[in-house]
Amino acid sequence: MAKVKKSSTMATKTAARRVASVEVESVELQSSNKTHGAAGHAIEPAKGKLGVMIPGMGAVATTFVAGVEAVRKGIAHPIGSLTQMGTVRLGKRTDGRSPKIQDFVPLAGLNDLVFTGWDIFEDNMYAAARNAGVLERDLLDKVKGRLSAITPMKAVFDHNYVKKIDGPNVKKGKNKLDLAEQLRQDIRDFKKSSRASRLITIWCASTETFIRPKAIHQSVKSLEKAMQQNDQNIAPSMVYAYASLMEGVPFANGAPNLTVDIPAMLELSREREVPICGKDFKTGQTLMKTVLAPAFKARLLGLRGWYSTNILGNRDGEVLDDPGSFKTKEESKLGALEHILQPALYPELYGNIFHKVRINYYPPRGDNKEGWDNIDIFGWLGYPMQIKVDFLCRDSILAAPIVLDLVLFLDLAQRSPELRRLEFRNG
Repeated sequence: MAKVKKSSTMATKTAARRVASVEVESVELQSSNKTHGAAGHAIEPAKGKLGVMIPGMGAVATTFVAGVEAVRKGIAHPIGSLTQMGTVRLGKRTDGRSPKIQDFVPLAGLNDLVFTGWDIFEDNMYAAARNAGVLERDLLDKVKGRLSAITPMKAVFDHNYVKKIDGPNVKKGKNKLDLAEQLRQDIRDFKKSSRASRLITIWCASTETFIRPKAIHQSVKSLEKAMQQNDQNIAPSMVYAYASLMEGVPFANGAPNLTVDIPAMLELSREREVPICGKDFKTGQTLMKTVLAPAFKARLLGLRGWYSTNILGNRDGEVLDDPGSFKTKEESKLGALEHILQPALYPELYGNIFHKVRINYYPPRGDNKEGWDNIDIFGWLGYPMQIKVDFLCRDSILAAPIVLDLVLFLDLAQRSPELRRLEFRNG
């Protein structure tokens, strides 16, 4: 049994964090088919196939699935994935015992994953990957057979929530509750056809128009009534989350949408004992913020201003060219600094920050996003300093391993009595 040090954060809280190493005081190897957590609760083994269902078969989803297939064939490495490359420290640092997390925690194996998805476009996953332009054709052709076999189911889509794109592969129904029932049937059909023993849904679709929580979001009963009445405050992502939870399927949100951040979804998650997580993948410029801001706080360096601008040319950039979708992204980015720096606790250092975020759609750049940051900090006696960052990153390359980790950790949580009753946030 793994016994966590008292000085550590509770295991149930740290499970949701992407940390590179965890210290464990002692370990008893289990000979049974079940692994036991810190409180002795049994974790069910990862038996059978794990079905991964993806709303949005665009750049992130195709890069993720193609990457998993490439790793399975032994032609690539899962770089950036905590579950595949991260380690856990056992005992003292000097003991030299640091097995990989995948060898220590009962995670599903990559060979057990099976995939499906929904999309407003009819392209199979190979064609969608070619169109996304993230991965080289030579790599895609090596996994073409598997990718070509994955064709999208008709999607739940509302043009009011994503104004810059449209497609023909869309479900029709008398109301949003009916659309949710159609999704539930999709889930049941996929579980049967794939012979998966467990399922996960992970949102890899577009950022939706910004909305604030309303009265209809406060309970499952009010949510269902609003869905039946086709209320405009029910976003497509909420329909997917509702359908998944009703079918006992964990749901991860890879966009900054409101989706599961409402009391109704938390209530449904608790009632069904199905874990939910996520608030955007935060792979580019926000990654830089979450790296640098803790460093400023650790050194107690003040922050006067942070100006961020991006250029991005993929479908995500096109969607974010709409002010409503950008507002959703902006709120997420602005909230990251406040959460990390705690201005109420350090008013002299972080109580008056000017924070500006811009995202510009620039098609020639494609998926290769570029983010510029100008950061005005101050140190001893208030003397000013500056930091400038130019991050030329590949959006989907950074997101894909996070998708994999969320899928595997959510499945672990669903098999863990202590964890499946919790709501996690990765943002």
